[in-house]
Amino acid sequence: MNTPPALPRSPRSARVTAVVAGMAAGCLLAAGCSASGSNASDSGRAAAGTARLKVVLITHGAKGDAFWERVRKGAQAAAAKDNIELTYASDPDAAAQAELVRDAVKDKVDGIAVTLAKPDAMKSAVAGAKAAGIPVVGLNSGIDAWRSTGLLEFFGQDESTAGRALGDKLDALRVKHTLCVIHEQGNVGLEARCAGVKKTFTGQTENLYVNGTDLDAVTAVVAARLTQDSSIDEVVTLGAQFALSAVKSVDQANSKAKIATFDLDNDIVGAIKSGDVQFAVDQQPYLQGYLAVDSLWLYKSNGNFSGGGSAPVLTGPAFVTKQNIADVARFAADGTR
Repeated sequence: MNTPPALPRSPRSARVTAVVAGMAAGCLLAAGCSASGSNASDSGRAAAGTARLKVVLITHGAKGDAFWERVRKGAQAAAAKDNIELTYASDPDAAAQAELVRDAVKDKVDGIAVTLAKPDAMKSAVAGAKAAGIPVVGLNSGIDAWRSTGLLEFFGQDESTAGRALGDKLDALRVKHTLCVIHEQGNVGLEARCAGVKKTFTGQTENLYVNGTDLDAVTAVVAARLTQDSSIDEVVTLGAQFALSAVKSVDQANSKAKIATFDLDNDIVGAIKSGDVQFAVDQQPYLQGYLAVDSLWLYKSNGNFSGGGSAPVLTGPAFVTKQNIADVARFAADGTR
């Protein structure tokens, strides 16, 4: 077991009358990033009796993506419980995301939660946070790199394991030819999903790279590939919105291919109910955001940390199918699944 890093200096004294503050204006209003704060509680009274902490959650999520809204909602729930002044910031560009981490260090926050979609780009920024005595935890992306990057803890899904589980399911469904649609080239988590599928699926697996920022283009590229090869009988997408694009692609190509996806949202719940999507692999983004922020409070307040400093805390995979969709639907509607 690895020895956990030494506790940083005590948090600054409480500022009970403070409203939510953003990070330094210049850092979070830069082009391409999004940011906002959240109050410790809707009533203005925090549940925790500990000193008020300042935490920033920094992801690679695109603005307006429903998946990241679930992550953010979970983080806000933990912040409300723990008397945390939470700021959320994001940028899909890895270099810009690293700059957000550096800006958080300059702002002397008490803790940082960060995703590692492209770990190499984040190492220097994380090292700077550690040098400043700021604990950094990981979530969602980078399960194979969080320890070497120097993070305290990690909360998320083992993407390779999830991909292998999906590959087994496709075999059980007697699929022959799978198209795995990767919407962000170079994202280690997405690449691991398709690689995992290929490891266990006994049929043919091919990867198709698309521009995930343009859903119309995603639809067109997938439809073109389905038209070119009628042997493709399964399309696997790596995000909920791309599954809905694939539904259109199948229609446009007059294909008989079925659709499965990673990740869940309200629209996918409806698509599973209707049969347009066979199933979804849920990694529980709400839980990832909640645990990441709560872990920083636990560490700063009590010296607690999860996983012994060497093991991640897994939040998935969980398969959502037509058979169990009714049990999941009400939580998905609330934004917690």
